[in-house]
Amino acid sequence: MATVIGTRFIGLCAAGLVSLPAGVLAQESSPDLPVIHVTEGQSIEEASSTLASEPVERLSSDPSVSLSRMGGRGLEPVIRGQSQERVDVLLDGIRVEGACPNRMDPPTSRLSSALAPLLEVRTSNQTLRWGPITGGQIIATTAAPVFDDSATTGHLTVGGADNGNGKLVNGSAAVGSDSAWLRLAGGYDEADDYEDGDGNEVRSAYKNSEARLDAAWKADNGFYIKGLVSRQEERDVKYAGSGMDAPKTDTDIMRLELGSPVANGNWNLLAWQADVDHIMDNFSLRESMMKMLTDSETETRGLRLTLDQSPDARTDWAIGADVETNNWHAERFGGANLDMLTSVLWPDVDRDRFGLFAERFYRVTPALKLGGGVRYDRVEMSAGAADKVFGSGMMAMSAADAYEAIYGTTNTDATDDNFSGFVSSDWRFSPIQSLVVTASHSVRSPGVTERYIASWNNMDPARRWVGNPSLDPETHRKVEVAMPGQSNGWHWRPAVWVDQVDDFVLRTRNVDQVSVYRNIDARLMGVEAQLGWSNGTWSTNSSLASVRGENRDENKPLPQIPPVQFIQTLGWQHMGHGIELEWVLARRQDRVDLESGQDPGTSPGYGVLNLSGSHPLADYLSISWAVDNLFDNTWAPHVSRANTDPFNPEAVRVNEPGRTLRAALTARW
Repeated sequence: MATVIGTRFIGLCAAGLVSLPAGVLAQESSPDLPVIHVTEGQSIEEASSTLASEPVERLSSDPSVSLSRMGGRGLEPVIRGQSQERVDVLLDGIRVEGACPNRMDPPTSRLSSALAPLLEVRTSNQTLRWGPITGGQIIATTAAPVFDDSATTGHLTVGGADNGNGKLVNGSAAVGSDSAWLRLAGGYDEADDYEDGDGNEVRSAYKNSEARLDAAWKADNGFYIKGLVSRQEERDVKYAGSGMDAPKTDTDIMRLELGSPVANGNWNLLAWQADVDHIMDNFSLRESMMKMLTDSETETRGLRLTLDQSPDARTDWAIGADVETNNWHAERFGGANLDMLTSVLWPDVDRDRFGLFAERFYRVTPALKLGGGVRYDRVEMSAGAADKVFGSGMMAMSAADAYEAIYGTTNTDATDDNFSGFVSSDWRFSPIQSLVVTASHSVRSPGVTERYIASWNNMDPARRWVGNPSLDPETHRKVEVAMPGQSNGWHWRPAVWVDQVDDFVLRTRNVDQVSVYRNIDARLMGVEAQLGWSNGTWSTNSSLASVRGENRDENKPLPQIPPVQFIQTLGWQHMGHGIELEWVLARRQDRVDLESGQDPGTSPGYGVLNLSGSHPLADYLSISWAVDNLFDNTWAPHVSRANTDPFNPEAVRVNEPGRTLRAALTARW
């Protein structure tokens, strides 16, 4: 399988490179782009360390982002009511696909804890170099080491948590200079099952370890090369929101980046590969009468070439091409000796994608900036093992048989030609206020699970889950209007948006209660508001987000839409010391789609207080602490998975941890 992917990938890379203009690899430029904000390959300030079990938990401070919990790890971000395939995650410019059909390992679970990245959430198209935004985009950028005239730099962090007996240790060490360096980083963290606010244990234990080696070199003429090799191992991860746990998940990533000045900008070439191996079962970490085990893997190969130019002080433009190949394969086994193939969940699915983009930004006047871009993506998908038989005798089936039985389709190949684009304007109509308008047309091809999942149960149709190879791509037409401003220590940003979606891919249940996918017309809309103030010592920030999702074909709510959420913070900082109080509020959510099987039910509102702080102890030593859920409430986000834990049967969803004290000591040099 790997040989086939490598051969196809090389062919696609060659096709992508020859399709670019002849002069792309031979021109020169300045590294700074005043209009296009690009984090890929750029130096940034080091992201603040976190005590959370996953770096993605830091996004919970944004009310437009909800986190769906299934266990102690694998938090799934939901941005403006959209998640999974509609949220694009970029790790230093690359995509890493998960290997679990049930999404125990979403892409955000690959974020490094040893080198906590800067996280940026985008909800509208500002650039098309990474693809169009349908629901949202999370961009994670790891900072380069800062040497400050020293030949070495690094850190060591040791910490823990009382609820679940969590432990963590991570560190990094780099040698070199700002122009040439080598860095080794790694970490280990683990936790037992935590307790919710009622004192009930929630299946959430895990063990996670990582190691990474990265390096960079920059010549006097601006040419640079960067490389990364990393491995992550997750062991014995329990999930209260699933009938299985994950005793083993391994992720290997390699990344190589080249670039240099050319003409009035620069060129950048980025290549990567990521392999994820995942095993989940229902007997290693829990008791089971009927053993089941799923062995799955995914392989990703990618290449992206971009050219950024700033011919004058008013204009920035960029063009680029990228290719990406993916393969997913997952099989489920049963029987006393686990020697019976019961389902080919992902039947050796290949996806080849080739994309081209062009965009331009122009400052018409000092107060008015206009921008726009177009992108084309060719996506081809096929299921090489769709005819592989599982089961036996009269009950023998294949994935192709399942697709035909549920949808009447016999064609398992899909080809999509996706055209996307956006226009934007940023008008500073007063010294303290701007009007920002973005309109976009974004097209998304259905994902591997939406098109090809084939989880079959011969006895109970309600336990069947079948993808639809004949799904059409989603088309999102989105308009967003915001009015950010700041004055005298205050800052604010009200925004409204609407997203009209043709052929929205809805997971629901048919008349036989089989979990299926079909295209519908949908509309999502929302309002957001932020108001903050700071005088350098004291600060406060208020944020609100509300989203409404409609299934326009049936005039009913879309499933998994979060309620109105509000977050209030109050902070104090002085001479390196900092303390913050956070109040998280959510309204009751009554707009649910119970027939889809995605909403466990309505959800009550909640209010949670969190307190955190950090303090310097010496020049190179600091302590960070947090008390989460200060009043030990029992609560769960509306979008979290339905609870399936037999030891906590009263919980509707997977509950969040009760009161938790976390602390960590960090040394930096």
